[in-house]
Amino acid sequence: MFQAHYQVLRPLTTAHLAQTMTLLSLTADELRQNIDAELASNPALEMIEERRCPTCHRLLPDHGSCPVCSRPQSISSDDPVVFVSPSEDFYSGGSIPVDEIPEEHFSPITEDLPTYVLSQIATELAQADRRLAAYLLTHLNEDGLLTTTLEEVARYYHIPLSKVAAIQHIIQRAEPIGVGSCTTQEALLVQLDVLSETRPIPELACNIIRDGMELLTHRQYGELARLFQVSLHQIQSAVKFISENLNPFPARTHWGDVRQPTPQASQVYHRPDILINHLNDDPGNPLVVEIILPYNGTLRVNPLFRQAIQQSSLEKREDWKNDLERASLYVKCLQQRNHTMQRLMLRIVSFQKEFILHGEKYMKPITRAQISQELQVHESTISRAVASKTVQLPNRRIIPLSEFFDRSLNVRYILREMINRETHPLSDSELVNLLAEKGYSVARRTVAKYRSMEGILPAHLRHAMLQPA
Repeated sequence: MFQAHYQVLRPLTTAHLAQTMTLLSLTADELRQNIDAELASNPALEMIEERRCPTCHRLLPDHGSCPVCSRPQSISSDDPVVFVSPSEDFYSGGSIPVDEIPEEHFSPITEDLPTYVLSQIATELAQADRRLAAYLLTHLNEDGLLTTTLEEVARYYHIPLSKVAAIQHIIQRAEPIGVGSCTTQEALLVQLDVLSETRPIPELACNIIRDGMELLTHRQYGELARLFQVSLHQIQSAVKFISENLNPFPARTHWGDVRQPTPQASQVYHRPDILINHLNDDPGNPLVVEIILPYNGTLRVNPLFRQAIQQSSLEKREDWKNDLERASLYVKCLQQRNHTMQRLMLRIVSFQKEFILHGEKYMKPITRAQISQELQVHESTISRAVASKTVQLPNRRIIPLSEFFDRSLNVRYILREMINRETHPLSDSELVNLLAEKGYSVARRTVAKYRSMEGILPAHLRHAMLQPA
């Protein structure tokens, strides 16, 4: 009896989760296309000319957002108001002339991972070595690991193996840390080495990765405790450090404000998926976060179709029941997507309020893993919710949602300020010390990397530019 019970429920649960994850990863425009395709293919699904709030399901006036969900509990409250609204509330004015679109509203050029890494390390390499670095970077898989061996590269270029290893060493310490490693074990050890420059590292974590990787992969913590002759609690503490700070697949992390390219060319200008403004445009009021729902009516299961099943022939009844179940599942998954986006944006906007109001200097470091733990969802759920979406800030600037997780943004801003104010060119070591005085502990190579990302020359070249011809 119990076996039959699970055979019925498990596929439904899996289908629900899979479809919710698919819908969650879509932008507003992609979601609209997905809904249109589902309406065209499923007769049990319908869109009626009735505006209801997606959250509380109250009937809405012809224009405007939900008067209940869009209102704060108190004007004096600092908590943001997050709700979902139909797209017509935002985009009823027709197309925007290109010459009236602010420059910052154009979407950034998409970089692939090899280009992004090479742009960071180019200034550290001699001209002849850049070709070798580019060759290594074009042999990365989707996880950021090398698909060729260093020996093969050395033979191909007829150079010493040590030369190839030296270039790989530089690549591995670019963002994302560990990229260009040959194995996941090597990527983790590189990340530990870089972390050790700015914070203490549990010695047991390094030993587990170096000598107990197989046991760690299979979560055999008891075996690890016996191998290293320590308590199970110590192993679990080290494993927690590893899971919270390291990633065996470097390319699966997001790096800066760029992403891997999509198969289709991105639009030069695109509408944001989320709007952040002050209530009534008054800076003294709480922030209001509006998640755009790309349709204006109410999506629901057609009740007439449900009745028609009872009167249908046996041949059609089974197919129609499948259509009905698919329509019901789609509506539920769409509601779950909206709920997840609301919870995510509430947490992000609450945490990054200073950045939203005052700019990059006030960005607080946060990871997708931290958000996933707070919301009690899987990290991949957060990654899907963030992917490819854009946010319009109160100053009308549109940024990728992923920028809220760019841990280097505030440091790069302060670095730019320091260099803009310098009376003489500061070396990377001097910049490290100045950043430390401001509470930012970063390594010299990290400063060099951030400087390169900002397009700032090394100190000796900045000095040469200041010299009279």
